[in-house]
Amino acid sequence: MALYPLTSNFEGDFVLQLIAVDTEHTMEEVAKTAAHHSVNRRVADRPGHGLRVRRQGSTEPFPKTMKVADAGLLPMECIEVVWEAPATAH
Repeated sequence: MALYPLTSNFEGDFVLQLIAVDTEHTMEEVAKTAAHHSVNRRVADRPGHGLRVRRQGSTEPFPKTMKVADAGLLPMECIEVVWEAPATAH
């Protein structure tokens, strides 16, 4: 377990945030950490929506349960945190 610095580019925010996460945090925890710095500050909340983390420039998010230590991210690397639409019931 170690603190790990990442840069967060949160969807809809115009400010890049430096966030400190733990190498044992999951991507879901990383998304929540990033949201703390953006949602209801410069970005409106989207009730019912989830959050996903992906490497900047990628279209595929990391699995929610993947740990920072397993993601291959470099210190200070920029991640994108994007809204995920709620699942629709059929």
